[in-house]
Formats: sequence, C-alpha cells, structure tokens
Amino acid sequence: MDMLVKLYDLPPSHEALSRLAAAGVSVRRALPPEKHKVLEWVRSTFSEAWASEADVAFGHQPVSCFVAIQGKSLLGFACHDATCPNFFGPTGVDAGARGCGIGTALLLACLDDMRHQGFAYAIIGGVGPADFYAKTVGAIPIEGSEPGIYRGLL
Repeated sequence: MDMLVKLYDLPPSHEALSRLAAAGVSVRRALPPEKHKVLEWVRSTFSEAWASEADVAFGHQPVSCFVAIQGKSLLGFACHDATCPNFFGPTGVDAGARGCGIGTALLLACLDDMRHQGFAYAIIGGVGPADFYAKTVGAIPIEGSEPGIYRGLL
C-alpha cells in the first residue's frame, strides 16, 4: 500500500539530526562521486531493484538520495522522486544500525527536501512498516493503492 504525508505538518528534523551527530553519524545529501559506492551498498544490503531506484535519484540535480554515514561506513540511505515524482523511497538502514533513529532522520531529511521543492504532500510508495510512518510523520494509507505503481513489476 501507499501512504500520504502532509509535508506542511512535519515534525522538526533538527532533534533527530542532532542526536545522531552527537553519536558521530551524519545525514546528508549523497554526492555524485559516491554513486558507485552507494549503489553497490544498496544492491548488496537490500536489492537490485532498490539500487535501480537509487540510481535514478543520483540522476537528479540536486541528487535526491540522502545517506547516513559514520566515519567511512554507510549505515543507511533514503531517496525521493526515484520511481515517480513526489514519491518517497526506497529507504533502508543496515540491520546492525537499526533502532538508533537513523531511519527517522533519513525520512525527515527527504521529506524536508520535498517540502522545500514546493510539495504540500508526499506519497510513500509500497510501504513496509506502516506503523512507523504513521507514528513518525502522521502518514495515512491511500485506499486502493495496492499494488499501485508497482503492479506488473518484472
């Protein structure tokens, strides 16, 4: 299912980003020279399909892929405007780094970026953890959206 988020009613992102920064984790927009490393990590950690979507995000100017990094280690990623305009996703956090707020910070970074582009709402496509999105950003299900844009996917 897909979910809808009010971008004009987002919680502030500075707390989530500050908490991670204190732990030595930075969340920022990915840079084009990092594309090969990010795509390799997404492919090996998650899937070829998600790497394809992240590849599209690197084709935007500015890049619409955000990363969470500690030292030289990639801990998570999140993209928007990859499969469709105004869509959030894919996103993922390394299994060993989950539960630390990285997913929340990446989500808020992307949604803030979408809001700054002038969107009032965003669609979270093909949602996995619906409760997380509902609790974190007040996302609501879009009725009749399953399988949505991904129907007939090869």
